[in-house]
Amino acid sequence: MASQQFNPEHSDGEKLQKVLAAQGLGSRRQMEKWITEGRVRVNGAPAHLGQRVSAQDQLEVDGQSLAGRRVSAPQILLLNKAGGTVCSRRDPEKRPTIFDQLPRLRESRWITVGRLDMATTGLLLLTNDGELAHKLMHPSTGMDREYAVRINRKLDDDAVRQLLSGVVVEGEQMRFSDVRYYNGSDNNFWYHVALMEGKNREVRRLFDAVGAAVSRLKRVRYGPVILPSWLTVGHWASMQLDDLRRLYKLLRMPAATGAEAQAAQRLKRSKVAKTSCLVPYPDLPER
Repeated sequence: MASQQFNPEHSDGEKLQKVLAAQGLGSRRQMEKWITEGRVRVNGAPAHLGQRVSAQDQLEVDGQSLAGRRVSAPQILLLNKAGGTVCSRRDPEKRPTIFDQLPRLRESRWITVGRLDMATTGLLLLTNDGELAHKLMHPSTGMDREYAVRINRKLDDDAVRQLLSGVVVEGEQMRFSDVRYYNGSDNNFWYHVALMEGKNREVRRLFDAVGAAVSRLKRVRYGPVILPSWLTVGHWASMQLDDLRRLYKLLRMPAATGAEAQAAQRLKRSKVAKTSCLVPYPDLPER
């Protein structure tokens, strides 16, 4: 594991997993796992969950110090995920992984903002900022996800009401925040649905609960970020600098400026998004 810089801008008393995530080592959840596995030490002693650290503390990951190394400028990739690919970094079954096609980072690593199952296509966000990934994924942030779904029948009013009010699936309460019919005929009917959390196979399980089988599933929006029509399946683009700043502002996070921000755009300039990928979005609730 390559070492990363421990940023002294973190004030006294920051949670350890938050500090590690902000260095691009992984998401907060991943960092919590590393802490419990004993991979992290603070001032020479094994770290523990819930521990808070300051800029004066010496942090080590896998025996290597986090001091003295440069942190990568924050970046966000938009990937139009192809079917048949998995979101795991390494797959024991040797199936194609989305990471095979992504550009390499020197000082950090790409973190997926949520996941899509193997058959699901469409918008997948990746970032090297673990704190950003955490905020985008956490239910309390209040960001919804929108999917285009093809099912085998047209839903009646009762089924739509069920999907909106909530269905208990395998002991879990699930619901869509919006269900809209698009078009269809025969055994192919397209809907656009939105939900807040995106639990494991939630869209498929919800439709299955009302007797509808999903034959195609594509994510078309994550919060204010849309899947642009020009981004072909299996390709990625780096988010424009203005979009990056607007997203950080929406999340009430400090955005990179100056040289750091320009460095983020050096990631294969031909791959920078052609147009803005953000749509108007309501203010998020205060956390």
